[in-house]
Amino acid sequence: MRATSIPRGPGAPPVGSADVDESRVAAPAGALAALASFARKTAAIADMEVRKLRHDPTELATRAIQPALWLLIFGQVMARAHVVPTGGLPYLDFLVPGILAQSVLFIAIFNGISIIWERDLGIVHKFLATPTPRSALVLGKAVSGGVRSLIQAVVVMLLALALGVKLCWEPLPLVGVVALILLGAAVFSTFSLIVACVVKTRERFMGIGQVLTMPLFFASNAIYPTSIMPGWLRAISHVNPLTYQVDGLRSLLLAGTVADGGAIATDLGVLAAVLLGLVVLAARIYPNIVR
Repeated sequence: MRATSIPRGPGAPPVGSADVDESRVAAPAGALAALASFARKTAAIADMEVRKLRHDPTELATRAIQPALWLLIFGQVMARAHVVPTGGLPYLDFLVPGILAQSVLFIAIFNGISIIWERDLGIVHKFLATPTPRSALVLGKAVSGGVRSLIQAVVVMLLALALGVKLCWEPLPLVGVVALILLGAAVFSTFSLIVACVVKTRERFMGIGQVLTMPLFFASNAIYPTSIMPGWLRAISHVNPLTYQVDGLRSLLLAGTVADGGAIATDLGVLAAVLLGLVVLAARIYPNIVR
């Protein structure tokens, strides 16, 4: 018995075209749904981390002491000495973006110790048993480090205003400042998490954290320009993410400076690229913390 075919008009779509169209529509819809799910899981991890501040808000107050000492003592003394070339800026104005980046670094670089505490409490084991992507776990902690750093940045900026530093309050530069703070904090938070996954103990982590912070700080343009560095130190500063964060903050944060859009795009791009690489690496070694 022969199957009868249904006649199709000249304008009718070919056989199977409806299935092809549906697959084309379903592919981007599925990708968007996966991206939204990833974003929700990342936000949930970040929210959990930020909520910890409610239990210990004094952490932010104690973290504000160090940048205050740098500005009130080191900044005032060096401003009177006139020994650092700042391109015509008052030294205190030159210093503020560097100390802001320093406070971000010092908060973020010790963020990884939380994963060691969570491992000891069994929380990491529960995370690893969920379908949450490892990269979402890592990125969520990085975002929480950025939120903590934003709070710290407000403290530093208020202190700078009290010392007479003229800051730029235009909306677009402020958006750039927020982006630089978030990216810088995320970079160093993720790097901290990698260190924690490797050393696995609080004692080793704190020791390595102390060793890393000062070289990162002094091998940057935070308190002096790279032009006065010896050649070997200048080469190190060019691969130091903190240098790019300070450079962008100095261009955007200070009133009267002319921001170079290309340079700022480079600063943001370098930080974003470093963050991407660190997140990929951290996601791969994240399960090592429980081994």
